[in-house]
Amino acid sequence: MRQIVRRVLAGSCCLMLAAATVSAQRGRGNAPPPPAEIAAPAIPGVIAQGTKIELVGTVARTEGPVTMPDGSLIFTNTNSITHVDLSGKISTLVEVSNGANGLGWDSHGRLIAVERKPNDERVGVLYPPNAVTTLADKVDGKPFDRLNDLVVSSRDAVYFTDGHGVYYLPAGGGPVVKVAEGIPNPNGVQLSPDERTLYANNKDGEYLLAFDVQADGTVTNRRNFAKYKSITQKDSKDPLLAEDNGADGVAVDNDGRVYVATNVGVEVFSPKGDLLGVIPAIWGGEQFMLRKPQNVAFAGPGRKTLYMVGSGAVYKVQTLTQGVSRRGK
Repeated sequence: MRQIVRRVLAGSCCLMLAAATVSAQRGRGNAPPPPAEIAAPAIPGVIAQGTKIELVGTVARTEGPVTMPDGSLIFTNTNSITHVDLSGKISTLVEVSNGANGLGWDSHGRLIAVERKPNDERVGVLYPPNAVTTLADKVDGKPFDRLNDLVVSSRDAVYFTDGHGVYYLPAGGGPVVKVAEGIPNPNGVQLSPDERTLYANNKDGEYLLAFDVQADGTVTNRRNFAKYKSITQKDSKDPLLAEDNGADGVAVDNDGRVYVATNVGVEVFSPKGDLLGVIPAIWGGEQFMLRKPQNVAFAGPGRKTLYMVGSGAVYKVQTLTQGVSRRGK
């Protein structure tokens, strides 16, 4: 059985490792460190003008943020799950995560993850230790390929992505069903607050996609929901920017707004798909340094703090709205 250990890291009050570590991993050893805070623009109903976007800290890797029942945050690190409590202290919730990326909680308090261990990709339960198990490791008899993100519904159904499509795993187990294909580079997935709509990012496309969720969990009525502000930047000084639009993780608030991490920051869309504004999360210096958001989640007291993670950095900003209370993100 995979070893899972909870370990408190004494003497730590925030997620601070040397910025040079992150820079070196990105091949930019002379790049400037991230700023301690950035002033946010006003986004009606979302963020007040001038609200501080604060740096929580930097670590080796940041992905898959979700909230804990008490409002604290967890996210995936290099091969572990990191926990940040409400005072800023950190611990390692799961020591060996088998390359976990996207995370979500089910109604039984189990932490569900897409695990990307080479040649052993699976959707499974990582926590608590007595519940560790594999939920799915293949579709139509074939192994998954580049598992990426997931969302767990309030009824414990799991939607997740790999490099070939969007999949549905019924609550309680059962065969995995591919519910969407023909998306060149599928990434983050999320459900609307009423769970009648499924959103899926397309890193190679112009639009965030939306689908209607059917009673049996499958989806229909694929459509272009919102056009990304982020576009391919072939003249960028950074190859990661020129690669694609950066559309990655997705979150929703209780009013149905959709938050998408892209190359320009966190793009905020109305429930109808209109761009309301962008929360900035890119900056540079004399030598260009990319730290773009990879994923987002609401956490904190009342779920009124939006956390943005990516490129080894963790930021947070206080919001006027709140995340969906019955889900982990």
